[in-house]
Amino acid sequence: MRTQKDRMVNQKLYIADDTELRQARKRAKMLIRKFNETDEEHEKDRLQLIKKLFQDTGENCYIEPPFRADYGFNISVGENFYANYDCIFIDVAPIKIGNHVLFGPRVGLYTAGHPIDPVIRNQGFEYGKSISIGDNVWIGGNVVINPGVTIGSNVVIGSGSIVTHNIPSDVVAVGNPCHVLRKINADDQKD
Repeated sequence: MRTQKDRMVNQKLYIADDTELRQARKRAKMLIRKFNETDEEHEKDRLQLIKKLFQDTGENCYIEPPFRADYGFNISVGENFYANYDCIFIDVAPIKIGNHVLFGPRVGLYTAGHPIDPVIRNQGFEYGKSISIGDNVWIGGNVVINPGVTIGSNVVIGSGSIVTHNIPSDVVAVGNPCHVLRKINADDQKD
């Protein structure tokens, strides 16, 4: 791997204080600033800015401002994605979100990590571990998803949860640390 960006994207130790990465963060901040300054009369402009920022999006993608991200180019979202206010995506590693996913306000996806060893950390090294979220997922407000987590499909994550490990498909999960509360079942189809 030749560049710090290559190392970052490939989830290796890297140094963020690098010309190419500084320029990428600057580009992202400019697009995000423009996005966050739009109003409800400019939904098409918002979508175009998100499409410039993200690696990939479905046609129906709606994010309520304000929104924050580090780079944007590491973020992919599927069809019918919705994120409420104040979401933060720290995307030093890939973030992949499936179809029909809903985020409550202040959801944080944090792929970034720092070495535990202080000597290595003080040299400026960082790393990232990807986050993956399946289809048909609802994530409640103020949820934090930590580096390296995979969430399956057909999942509900309760508000305020801190997701530190993988969550399987077809469950309701809650808590700090987030854990499976129960399987989704036929009773959930009733009023």
